Amino acid sequence: MSRVPVTLACWDYDRTRALEDGTVGVDGVDLTYLRLPVEETFFRMLRHREFDAAEMSLSSYVTRLGTGDSSFVAIPVFPSRAFRHHGIYVHTGAGIREPADLAGRVVGVPEYQLTACVWIRGILADHHDVPVASVRYRTGGMHAPGRVEKQALDLPAEIDIAPIPADRTLADMLVGGEIDALYAPRTPRPLREGRPEVARLFADPRAAEEQYAAATGIFPIMHVVVLRADVHARHPWLARSLHDAFGRAKAVTEDRFDEVAANPTMLPWLYDEIERVRRVLGRDFWPYGLEANRAVLATFLRYAHEQGLTARRLEPDELFVPSTREDHVV
Repeated sequence: MSRVPVTLACWDYDRTRALEDGTVGVDGVDLTYLRLPVEETFFRMLRHREFDAAEMSLSSYVTRLGTGDSSFVAIPVFPSRAFRHHGIYVHTGAGIREPADLAGRVVGVPEYQLTACVWIRGILADHHDVPVASVRYRTGGMHAPGRVEKQALDLPAEIDIAPIPADRTLADMLVGGEIDALYAPRTPRPLREGRPEVARLFADPRAAEEQYAAATGIFPIMHVVVLRADVHARHPWLARSLHDAFGRAKAVTEDRFDEVAANPTMLPWLYDEIERVRRVLGRDFWPYGLEANRAVLATFLRYAHEQGLTARRLEPDELFVPSTREDHVV
């Protein structure tokens, strides 16, 4: 019996490399792995549905699902997770010394619906008394002009949001003080270049992120894996096959964490970093599956609803193909 050809678009992650290089196969599948930058994958999948399966912004998926759009189905595999305290940048002359100082300010975001920005706004509202509507949002490209929201949004009237001029970038406006702060998943070029006009809000973001993890038990999920609904309808077994293959690929990477005789990375103190991460987050710090991530997902879904991205608050069980929500027992 021939194997089903499947095209998967996903970035170059250590946890997915065994899928890309064929070390781990997908049951019943002849896999073509397209290594693409995440923004390109999201754009091409959302706008043109080019791939059978793809890494997808959690926010984009949730926002679509909230409107009743069933173009995609998801599996509880999370190729990207990240803490986001380090993703808040300020103009050093704006007088923003602590999170509460953001209230009333003009803040740039590449897109309002970006998953990273949803997490940042939620964290600031929950833990630092910065209500979502207390900030004026300005959207646009961070380093190149012309970026727009990938999906149409129907936001509450209290959200003050507008695009920046079509020929401007958020990075340049932050340097010039035309916006007071920036929430973004990528580090702005001026900070990388050492420009004195730009700094992180949290002077020690790792300490803030570790404190947040200890207090909440949350390691924020950024991306999920989706299949086109028509592909899933033709091959309903494919969701579980992909789910299990992603898990096996991640296990290959996890097995290498304790390799010290020949360090697989260029990080000289990797052994110490892994021990530190496990002390803070536990040994299985990057779990897949619904139950292990239920609390994280519930928090994100609350944030998405509170921020006007979904008309109602979705539940974690609604996000995933039923066959991937539980495991069989022998």
